[in-house]
Amino acid sequence: MQDLRQRIYKMTLASVYPLYLQKIEKKGRTKQELDEVIFWLTGYNKQGLQNQLDLEVNFEDFFAKAPAFHANALKITGVICGQRVEEIDDPVIRKVRYLDKLVDELAKGKALSKILRP
Repeated sequence: MQDLRQRIYKMTLASVYPLYLQKIEKKGRTKQELDEVIFWLTGYNKQGLQNQLDLEVNFEDFFAKAPAFHANALKITGVICGQRVEEIDDPVIRKVRYLDKLVDELAKGKALSKILRP
């Protein structure tokens, strides 16, 4: 588990973002929708997100520097990678899994208004 934790902490957003994009575009969703989900979760804007991608920051730094992690992220529940996101103790891994869950919901065709928990 420690090895997985270290891999997730060191993984860069820039390495995962194209995979997220590929996943959602296969299902007819757009880059703008993916970015909107990321903006909602983290508080980054278009330029801020692009800067983080260009700098190839790891997930730990990406979330640590997030302008405003959304309070309603706590409403994100369910299973991702075999784990209930609301039961993940490690704060960085929980945030990564929140993002994974939102991307999954986007790929499954869920309405953006539902994904961005009101």
